[in-house]
Amino acid sequence: MTLAAETLDRLKAALGPDGWSDDPTRIAPKLVEWRGRWRGETPLLLLPRTAQEVALAVRICAETGAAVTPQGGGTGLVGGQIPQGEVLFSTERLRAIREVAPEDDVVVVEAGVTLAEVQAAAAAADRFFPLSLASEGTATIGGLLSTNAGGTAVLRYGTMRDLALGLEAVLPNGELWSGLSRLRKNVSGYDLKQLLIGAEGTLGLITAATLKLFPVLRSRAVAFAGLRSPDDALRLLARAKVEGAVEAFELMGRASLGLVLKNIPGARDPLAEAHPWYVLIETATAAPGEAGPALERILAAGLETDLLQDAVLAKSEAEARELWALRENHSAAQKPEGEGWKHDISVPLSRMAEFIQRGTVLALQLAPGAKVTAFGHVGDGNVHFDVLQPPGKGAAHAAAREEGSRALHDLAHELGGSLSAEHGLGVLKSTEALRYKSEAEVAAHRAIRAALDPRRIMNPRVLF
Repeated sequence: MTLAAETLDRLKAALGPDGWSDDPTRIAPKLVEWRGRWRGETPLLLLPRTAQEVALAVRICAETGAAVTPQGGGTGLVGGQIPQGEVLFSTERLRAIREVAPEDDVVVVEAGVTLAEVQAAAAAADRFFPLSLASEGTATIGGLLSTNAGGTAVLRYGTMRDLALGLEAVLPNGELWSGLSRLRKNVSGYDLKQLLIGAEGTLGLITAATLKLFPVLRSRAVAFAGLRSPDDALRLLARAKVEGAVEAFELMGRASLGLVLKNIPGARDPLAEAHPWYVLIETATAAPGEAGPALERILAAGLETDLLQDAVLAKSEAEARELWALRENHSAAQKPEGEGWKHDISVPLSRMAEFIQRGTVLALQLAPGAKVTAFGHVGDGNVHFDVLQPPGKGAAHAAAREEGSRALHDLAHELGGSLSAEHGLGVLKSTEALRYKSEAEVAAHRAIRAALDPRRIMNPRVLF
């Protein structure tokens, strides 16, 4: 893709001398996906400081047909943020926390603010923003909204779609739409924000959002437990829900935990013996001192019914952080192991154990000698199912990725699931996703996109 020099000159003039860069050294880090799987190119990096500057630049792109790739913190896992010749719009300078309003239980933030910064701003106002994930120090609100991120607290609070009350965004024609509502009830036509959430930058570039805040839960408790199977984990979750205090319920297999213990410095096994599967459970309550007893009752029920074989309850915040690190470092622990087929699968809760069991058999048939790891969010049916290369077969394993992943995605579809739970489609899965969509659904997707972006300039290689 070659952009006219005149277009580039117009964009540079519109944003001023410090609003863009064509310096290869400045741009280079933004052209490589953090695992090194995708590498891109761009003639120009745009660094707008305000929503109005974003609108001005997108209007120029709309007029000239110049394609746009938006990028937030660069933590995406499906390649949607890596340009292949498009103009690269970075939200790194859209950094304002515009308002924290405890009386409305909302915070209004710009797209380049990180998740960790939103959490801190909420805490400073004695409020709580519940989305939590391993990359929260770098993942930005714009990117999290564009992929409808989930994280570890979906069981209690839902995804970003559930946590956003309003958006501000620049539409593909360059018009700035200000929809930063803080209303919880508003039935007055189509909900444009819900179209933009999860659209991966194809229907507009999100510049700010109004997010829900919640009361601070004063009591928290974390436990790590060993069990025999994902089936037992699901039965334990059903019992835990009766307590009403469960905020997170994370599953991991011994293979994936073993990689954390092997590859993450300082990681240690909290249990005396190895178990085939583990769950990390967090409870939270409003009243001080209640979360611990609630979690103890969950563990006691699990031990009495033989759903759990062993468990440890964190005695301090430091111990709780150590237990959470065992879950949060799974992706980083896989990186030294070489090539892998990575899957972000979602299935109904009732089929999650079946998917893991059948998927493991299928993966080992397709890649004998591979290491299969499964971990994820039991409470919402999201399992990260990865097939790591057999020893010495990195190139062959990479070459078989498309065929292997398709077989596993077919299995997820058979069980009523999806090939993408929280990472989006990006360039990795957009074409493959068409296998699982009806003609009517694809036609509706394309009609909406054509109406808003007739020249298909917004993230043109993503979605349908």
